[in-house]
Amino acid sequence: MVAGALLVTLSILPAFGYAQDLGVPLSWRKFNNSRSVSERISISQNGINALLPQLNGGTGEFNGIGYWQSGNVWTAMANQDRFAGTTVNKAQVTNNLNTVFNLRANYDQFGWWAQAAIAGYRAYKDNSLLSHAVATWNHVSNYVITQAQANAGSNPNKNFSLSKTCNGITMAGGVFWRPTTDDQSVNSITTGLYISTSALLAEITGDSKYTNAAILSAQWIRNLNINTGNLVLDTVNGHDCSRSPASWLFTYNSGKYLEGLSVLADVTGDSQWRTLMVNIAAAAMKNAPWQGSDGIITEGSDTTANNDGVGFKAIFIRGLCEVFARNPSNTDLRILIHSYTDVQYNALLDLAANGSTYSANWHGPPQGFTSWGQLASLDVLGSAIVAN
Repeated sequence: MVAGALLVTLSILPAFGYAQDLGVPLSWRKFNNSRSVSERISISQNGINALLPQLNGGTGEFNGIGYWQSGNVWTAMANQDRFAGTTVNKAQVTNNLNTVFNLRANYDQFGWWAQAAIAGYRAYKDNSLLSHAVATWNHVSNYVITQAQANAGSNPNKNFSLSKTCNGITMAGGVFWRPTTDDQSVNSITTGLYISTSALLAEITGDSKYTNAAILSAQWIRNLNINTGNLVLDTVNGHDCSRSPASWLFTYNSGKYLEGLSVLADVTGDSQWRTLMVNIAAAAMKNAPWQGSDGIITEGSDTTANNDGVGFKAIFIRGLCEVFARNPSNTDLRILIHSYTDVQYNALLDLAANGSTYSANWHGPPQGFTSWGQLASLDVLGSAIVAN
């Protein structure tokens, strides 16, 4: 995952007040499809099945990809069953997630595996998975800057002084990237994961502590780490307020925040979160540096070696799928997300497919199987079930 470089400062003045253009760009490549839902379900499940031989049953992880990427395979598999109304993947998901959480206490320092556990709970209502997510939330909460810690300028798990404010705005709600005592980076992805996990736990349990946590962290990103183009930035240094480069724009930062905002808007009924969600979603699909005029995502296209960026774009598509599902009355937004998802879906199937396996480069050409290319495809294939 990307750490925060401490290289630049910039003004953060996101444009929340104006309505975004939700029209579909006509330059996008193939922004619809006519495949039946049964065909889409089959294509998606076949993509999962092609990756399963890489599973290491002793660890619950997959050969060829990292531990956080492996956690996202289980999320995609649980979502597949929820979207399709099946239990095809239930035994694999529940057994392997229980294996992982029972093997390693506090292994999930960011929340990726907690997200998989919540996805499993949403699909199968298995309380053991929910308990794993709660345990991870409790652990990660030790690395969230509370208002009291911001006021005091210290976190008990860090050996440096905290900046109480950055740009005159409280650092409360930000989540540290690494749990080591000396790491000073406060990241949008760790904060976004915490928002999404908190909001989903609030929705599932009705416990206000999760709602309040999600709100505080959502405020941190909104107030401190979005650029003037409504794209989520990467890192703020918790000690001296220095920033990662303005060019560090990654799909998963906006994607995970979108997912969290969509749930938070439902949990709170507060329209400000839905308005912000729409603005970021439109900017991320239409005005971001990770796609060209054809609309196909270019980030994470390495066909020779795995890297974190290959997994980022899957998180983005998953977040858009959550937004699509939770906003049935916003027809224009749903058409845009449907169209954007189909651009990626058709690119995978037309340009990057080798049977049921897919290149990490969605422009193609097809290549032999790689675990990372397959991982990147799964959320697109699954989201196409919902967004059509």
